[in-house]
Amino acid sequence: MRRFFGAFIPIRVALTGADVAILLLLIAILVLGMTLAVRAPAAISGPAIQLAPEVLPYYAVRSLLRMAAAYALSLLFSLTVGYMAATYRWAGAVILPVLDVLQSVPILSFLPVVALSLTAILPEDVAVELASIVLIFTSQVWNMTFSFYQSMITIPADLREVAQIFRLNPWLRFRHLELAHAAIPLIWNSMMSWAGGWFFLMAAETFTVGARDFRLIGLGTYLQVAAEQGDLQALIWGLGTLIGVIVGMDQLLWRPLLAWADKFRLEMVESDEAPSSWLYDLWQRAALSEWFTERIWNPLLERVDAALGRLSAQLVARPALNPIPARVFLLPLVVIAGIGFIYGAYMAFRLLSALPPSSAPVLGLATLASMARVLVAQLIALAWTVPLGVAVGMNRPLAARVQPLIQVVASIPATALFPVILLFLLRVPMGIELAAVALMLMGTQWYVLFNIIAGASALPRDLVFTTEILGIRGLERWRVLIMPAIFPYLITGLITASGGAWNATIVAEYVEFAGQTHMTLGLGALIAQATGHGDYPMLLAATLTMILTVVTFNRLVWRRLYALAAERFRMD
Repeated sequence: MRRFFGAFIPIRVALTGADVAILLLLIAILVLGMTLAVRAPAAISGPAIQLAPEVLPYYAVRSLLRMAAAYALSLLFSLTVGYMAATYRWAGAVILPVLDVLQSVPILSFLPVVALSLTAILPEDVAVELASIVLIFTSQVWNMTFSFYQSMITIPADLREVAQIFRLNPWLRFRHLELAHAAIPLIWNSMMSWAGGWFFLMAAETFTVGARDFRLIGLGTYLQVAAEQGDLQALIWGLGTLIGVIVGMDQLLWRPLLAWADKFRLEMVESDEAPSSWLYDLWQRAALSEWFTERIWNPLLERVDAALGRLSAQLVARPALNPIPARVFLLPLVVIAGIGFIYGAYMAFRLLSALPPSSAPVLGLATLASMARVLVAQLIALAWTVPLGVAVGMNRPLAARVQPLIQVVASIPATALFPVILLFLLRVPMGIELAAVALMLMGTQWYVLFNIIAGASALPRDLVFTTEILGIRGLERWRVLIMPAIFPYLITGLITASGGAWNATIVAEYVEFAGQTHMTLGLGALIAQATGHGDYPMLLAATLTMILTVVTFNRLVWRRLYALAAERFRMD
């Protein structure tokens, strides 16, 4: 399974004109948001949070609805954008640079601007709900999009040839081949998106800026108020409800989906023990299942296939009559974008010119310090996630026992446990440094673990049996079979974990705890401090520095490794 293809095709890693345009667009959006934020109400009163146990079901439903809305947007975005990037060369040339930049954006630094700007143009309750959904969406969408894109570009060539032989139209090819091939990693990344979404949900529900209280009714605010008031009983009730919701999601949604998706596994022999789910097995045995499938689901699916099949065939085969030149549509967009770029560059220059010259070395040192913490967190994550992820993914009985526990632990927001960790680590030398790395690790290691489990579980059993027959064991088995098989998934996990780690610096490097502020040198600390003080020039400078740093690292490292995964480690 090693190196199926020839030479590695190098790709450009320098910043292109498209990257500069995207960065200018982000600057324009950020500056526009800051302009609107100035017009936001000076004081905003938040909701009254009750700590009675009977309100927890209502609070849990409110949090789940926000998560569900963000996940629906994330899934739609991932399937659409990932498909276009993998199918059309021109789309990939545009979308991949955009994803590189967007997944590197420290969304927690944009949260104050988004919330304040929306309250200037919308009712407060609607604005805060939209801001929370946007924040959760940005925490869920990138690993799902990269996962689906990675699955699309690693579809075996023989399967694509079969689709051509059967003359499947684009819709049927998408449903029967492309979506099926991506099902297992997409489900695992969806689980990871929900787990990561809890982290950002807590941040969104408990968000305040000075006299502006943007808190939302939900589990996050319940846990925050319980911790602030020292109500241990309420804190236990809140954590118990959160864990109950996580376990319920695992039993009622994720495990049935994993059991259902096992039929899409690429292998020549039957699995020794397929994933199981009591709910899925119950549904399969029920007479209602057969009636629903034959009377409702199959006829509905046939109609959808026929309608979308005709539409996709017409779009492919029928050229437009008297087509309107593309420049007719592009010219207005280019003009609007140009005006936005000029405005963003001008306002950004005005804001950045207000910074003293001494800010430049501080930004440089802060960048190096945050980068060191991100790399340390990722190395620690790799040290334990690779062996455990492979063991869980390749051992079905172990996965049945461990996967629910992993799902629960990964879904508990790191911010809920961070005060306890901080209380312990502040007593040791370099405690704030250790606490920062610990929080970054807790918030990002699951991206790597879930992707490795997905890659190992998707490994065909016939290849595993072949290595056993040939007597390939130990390190040789890792070199020949396991590492090439999980490599694309590992890169996807590391990319999303890197973005998550940079985001986590904002809450890890600047902490207010027990009436005191603890901070260390880093970009995250600069962003958090600038947000609290309303220092928009420093907020813009630190945010742009973080974006440029992450984009440059993506181009120098992750983009090359992505190309390597697509060229050498595809199962053909």
